[in-house]
Amino acid sequence: MFVVLLLIFWVGHACIWTFVLNVLYALPLSKKFLKPWRLFTGLVILLGVPLLAWSFTPHERHPYWPQGFWSFVVWIYAILCLLIGGIAFPLLTLLRLLRKPPVALIHESTRTLDLWPIHGEALIGDGKWKQLPRVPLNCVFRVDFTEMKLAMPQLPPAWDGLSILLLSDLHFHGTPSQLFFQSILDEIAKQPTPDLVVLAGDFLDSNEHVSWISQYLGQLKWNEHGLAILGNHDEHHQPERTREELLKLGYHVLSNHSERIAIRGEPCEVIGNEAPWFPHPPSLEKQPKTCFRLCVSHTPDQFYWGLRNGIDLMLCGHVHGGQIRLPIIGSIFVPSVFSRRFDMGVFGKQDMVMVVGRGLSGKEPLRYRCNPQVIRISLSHATRT
Repeated sequence: MFVVLLLIFWVGHACIWTFVLNVLYALPLSKKFLKPWRLFTGLVILLGVPLLAWSFTPHERHPYWPQGFWSFVVWIYAILCLLIGGIAFPLLTLLRLLRKPPVALIHESTRTLDLWPIHGEALIGDGKWKQLPRVPLNCVFRVDFTEMKLAMPQLPPAWDGLSILLLSDLHFHGTPSQLFFQSILDEIAKQPTPDLVVLAGDFLDSNEHVSWISQYLGQLKWNEHGLAILGNHDEHHQPERTREELLKLGYHVLSNHSERIAIRGEPCEVIGNEAPWFPHPPSLEKQPKTCFRLCVSHTPDQFYWGLRNGIDLMLCGHVHGGQIRLPIIGSIFVPSVFSRRFDMGVFGKQDMVMVVGRGLSGKEPLRYRCNPQVIRISLSHATRT
């Protein structure tokens, strides 16, 4: 029984510290703080059970063990961990498993392209973490091509069947190699040209790889428009240079602004949201809504901002699906103030729909049960059921 209680305690203990880590990584904090904090969090999680087991084992208390008020705090913390580990975490996991698809999602299918058997070692490249792709069960080179159809009754009839290609989180820094990205682009080129190409940020993890933006993203074609914003990693790698490169390629670089464009002859208000790393997102709450509002937000944390601002469709990346997903449990480390709530997929509330992609890469090329993802969206004027 004591062992079972220790296990439940550890689950709750890990949940608390992981939640704090997720929230901190969603904020515009310095890397000098975040990196040591991540290591500290891992250490605290590992040491939680041994310390608790030692403290409740019958023996003479160590003179430095908390006494009085602090002993009371330790007891309260232990009870809190037991409640979270024994009740809250299992219940939330069950609710996630039973969660119904949003009513806006009419259809979704995924085709996986495993590039490793085709290209092998040539996919790894020369990035800082070039040894990580060799970790057993790593799926960084198994790319999911997901197609989804969304019902949006407020869609202008002329947009019925409008197609959107969503890419995010390329993290150019050497690993994966150029061959990895070229292989994905070759696969995209085999499909019909989308009406819109949307790039949801995090292009660079190295100043030296800025040339990859024009080399690869310049290959993407669209019938109507290309839209782009920056992400939190871009903040550290010449963001204005990145914006210039995207502008040269013909993208509308939205930044934290809104503009009106025509799509199939119908007006559309396109909005960029790069908060909280680049201030400040536009406020549309007091502006009369006269047309469809499409928002590109790097992080899904802006979901409720989108509701307040009358957004119809929000497209996001940033959280990578958690990168490591455990069976049944799902994601663990998700850099979001909502922790795991919006880790990947389609979410909806009222008239707004949000699509969160898992991205193509990451600064640390390590994924488990969480393939990189290319998303192609088809919009339908159909009524939701």
